[in-house]
Amino acid sequence: MPSREAAPAASAAPDAAEIARVQRRTLGVVVTSQVLGGAGLAAGITVGALLAQDMLGSEGLAGVPTALFTLGSALAAFLVGRLTQRWGRRIGLGLGFGAGGLGAFGVVAAAVTGDVVLLFASLFVYGAGTATNLQARYAGTDLAAPEKRGTAVSIALVSTTLGAVAGPNLVEPLGHLATGLGIPALAGPFLLAGAAYLAAGAALLAMLRPDPFLLARSIEAAERAASPETHGPAPRPGTGAYVGAAVMVLTQIAMVAIMTMTPVHMRAHHHGLGAVGLVIGLHVAAMFLPSLVTGLLVDRLGRIPVAVAAGVTLLAAGGVAAFAPGDSLGLLILALVLLGLGWNFGLISGTALVVDATVPANRARTQGAIDVGIALAGAGGGMMSGMVMAATSYAFLSTVGGFLALLLIPVLIWAHRSRKVPVAT
Repeated sequence: MPSREAAPAASAAPDAAEIARVQRRTLGVVVTSQVLGGAGLAAGITVGALLAQDMLGSEGLAGVPTALFTLGSALAAFLVGRLTQRWGRRIGLGLGFGAGGLGAFGVVAAAVTGDVVLLFASLFVYGAGTATNLQARYAGTDLAAPEKRGTAVSIALVSTTLGAVAGPNLVEPLGHLATGLGIPALAGPFLLAGAAYLAAGAALLAMLRPDPFLLARSIEAAERAASPETHGPAPRPGTGAYVGAAVMVLTQIAMVAIMTMTPVHMRAHHHGLGAVGLVIGLHVAAMFLPSLVTGLLVDRLGRIPVAVAAGVTLLAAGGVAAFAPGDSLGLLILALVLLGLGWNFGLISGTALVVDATVPANRARTQGAIDVGIALAGAGGGMMSGMVMAATSYAFLSTVGGFLALLLIPVLIWAHRSRKVPVAT
């Protein structure tokens, strides 16, 4: 299906200098969108569970918001992937962030009116921003050289840090602002989320030109036309795409399950919103801030060693969270920082595996499908976390989450021993 946004003709394929220039511009635009998107992302994970607990009056249902916006992100990941495959990153990402912004403002309206149905529907739509924020990491890899793909992913992710860390630490002042406007305090962060997501979408729609995905696809078409042996249908994704998907899915389940219930656990031990914001802010910082170092490790040491490190780090996070006294803010901070770091290792190594195993003709569609799996895994982790904690304890939940992450190591050992994926790329 031809794109509505014209890609450069195969006969006028850009030279290496032009590709490098477009790549630098692309990374600049992605950085801008990710700073804004990070602020939108932080609202749901910081106060979503607390808002639901207040509106529903049940700790067992506190994981519902995470499940809903993660389910919404699953649908959005599929749609953004399809839109991108047809019309490019600019349209796919721009519309995704726009939907996330509308969902965030819907959450505010639901909190004001006390309408639980509107809350659930709005959280579902709000998930589009979460999915788009993650999908944006792929835009930086479309024109990156294979040996720099980990670094390209890391630049996109580290840019999320500013907004994502600021968001949780603005919980109290945003709560005061919301109260002054006649809005429940816990809805305050969603005001920021709505504005941030809409601004991120506008930045991408206005500035992501030329579109990196469309340009990469035109370059691939020119290369296929020049090589008779490459004629025929586009190849299927390689095994590395499935291995990368497994890494990201397992790390997502472990991270979401523990992270979702940490604010509820903290409030039960009389920690204030400021302490909750600090812990979640540092957790989000650990999710994104180490990205530049992680990207270099992925490019230099290889995808598999860093993925193994993800499983080990998440196990350590679960252990610290399980044995930390509820009133120990320092140990909770350590647990959540390790949790974010393990997720970071898994996401960047898994993303690089997926990009290595795909080509532009199948890349965006495959990336969207994989992010659907990641989102569904997160939804399951978020939904079950509240039920597990209500039936057992936060310590039991953390222990299970930590051991679950270790399941990715047998997958990686199989992939390496069967030579499906090399240790280094």
